[in-house]
Amino acid sequence: MTQLISNQNSFDSLSSKWLFLKASLLALTSSLLFINLSHAQSTASESVPHYNPKANFEIKITEIPYRTNASGRVLKARIYEPVGKGPFPTMVDFHGGAWNNKDRFAEEPMDRAIAKSGVLVVAVDLTLAGDAPYPANVQDASYAIRWVKHHAPQWHGDSKKIGIYGSSSGGHVAQLLALRPNDPRYNAIVLEQNPKIDTSIAYVATRSPISDPFGRFANATRLKRDRMINNHYTYFKPFETIHEANPQEILDRNEPHGKLPPFLLMYGDLDDNVLPVLQEKFTAAYRRAGGEIQLREFKDSEHEWVAKESAQTDLARATVKAFIAKQYPR
Repeated sequence: MTQLISNQNSFDSLSSKWLFLKASLLALTSSLLFINLSHAQSTASESVPHYNPKANFEIKITEIPYRTNASGRVLKARIYEPVGKGPFPTMVDFHGGAWNNKDRFAEEPMDRAIAKSGVLVVAVDLTLAGDAPYPANVQDASYAIRWVKHHAPQWHGDSKKIGIYGSSSGGHVAQLLALRPNDPRYNAIVLEQNPKIDTSIAYVATRSPISDPFGRFANATRLKRDRMINNHYTYFKPFETIHEANPQEILDRNEPHGKLPPFLLMYGDLDDNVLPVLQEKFTAAYRRAGGEIQLREFKDSEHEWVAKESAQTDLARATVKAFIAKQYPR
């Protein structure tokens, strides 16, 4: 009997130890799960860009080639990188120049201002019409978007949400890609480093975009501005493509499209290059198509008012920053 009681006590003791060990293992497992979940949430939080338009970062500027075009010209990217951990919002800048002039330096003051607020800005060269007509520069722009998406993390930029800034003819290019992100003609140049990256755009900010090239051509003809007229003939070859590649007419034709990105359109009330009425017309059409668009008029301002320092130039920079901030709500 004594032996039986002893064995029972031993069994009870082992059972208690086993229950204690089991409870300890469960507690440890729960703790590890909590730690891993907290780490995952922390990592996810750190990977989401936070943007304060009033921030003031130091910036580092570098330049590298991003592709060589058919004429042999090396197209370069000018990278304005905020100095910090990031990730920062990422924006690609398409320059203006009536499709025939200028390069990645065209909007440098705007690019610097945006970058200093904590945005990775990549300004790219585009093929000029003298080297190749439409759609060569749009193909460059499509490739540049995918190239920036691939490389943004190495400059502490967000690769998942790419914004565009386009001025004048660069705004025209931005409009075409916003309306036709999956056009095989525009995406014809394969990004060998990562062929699966697409050309989707998260948001678009523009200054004096050529929203209606044919409307602009008609205005140039009325004003007898030969250089403006000839720029259209050089870029649109054959000339009938001025209708096919016309953002206003694309919307008027009700071409099928996916979800349109949020859009900012800034213009000067004294612009006799792209008339204000054309910008108002594009805005109305974009809204009818289901797009969200902010139209902002700048008083006493011509087509390229941001080329000079002024209160209206400062306001344009602040407007772009505020628009970016809307894409990254706190």
